[in-house]
Amino acid sequence: MTTEPNDAPRTLRSLEEITRRRAMLVEPHIAPLTSYVEGLRRQEPETEFQYFDPLDGGVEADMLFLLEKPGPMTSPTGKKVGSGFISRNNDDPTAENVFHFMRSAGIERKRVVLWNVIPGWNATIKYNAAEIRRGVQEVRHLLPLLPKLRTVVLVGGPARRAHPLLQTARPDLLIHTSAHPSAQCFRFNPEQWREIPKLWETAARV
Repeated sequence: MTTEPNDAPRTLRSLEEITRRRAMLVEPHIAPLTSYVEGLRRQEPETEFQYFDPLDGGVEADMLFLLEKPGPMTSPTGKKVGSGFISRNNDDPTAENVFHFMRSAGIERKRVVLWNVIPGWNATIKYNAAEIRRGVQEVRHLLPLLPKLRTVVLVGGPARRAHPLLQTARPDLLIHTSAHPSAQCFRFNPEQWREIPKLWETAARV
């Protein structure tokens, strides 16, 4: 097995790459977030909570991209085995779009941490208002683990529900919004979808 991680679209379809990333979860920049995820698992053992990707910035990140909800290819227990990570390298179209949009926006990977306003996977892409409310409140517990955070990008409608909490908990943060990089968003709002890289590039200017 090679030692260098493979940072390209859909590389987490590879068990070798998943194993490589899992070995990185104890590295100093990601270990506090690994512990956070393991705490969520203890609190809600019936829900899957996936790891933060150690190729991202971890606790050193100054940008949080908060998306909607983990998809099936984050899950290592599904019919089609996923990665166990919240990652732009997952084997699905939305993750691939995130990868390309980040590149188009010129955002250095180590500046970023990816998460979801609904943090857990419960075997369905559907969600309800109660899940969003609980997820928004959980963001409050994540913020102290990101001491260098300066910018939050709320990606998609459910993530935008976190805006009031962020303004109250961290009034110093710069908060931006964008459409979600999913195929569904492209079908219904192609113009908003195409604007995503430009909006992310604007958010990255500090």
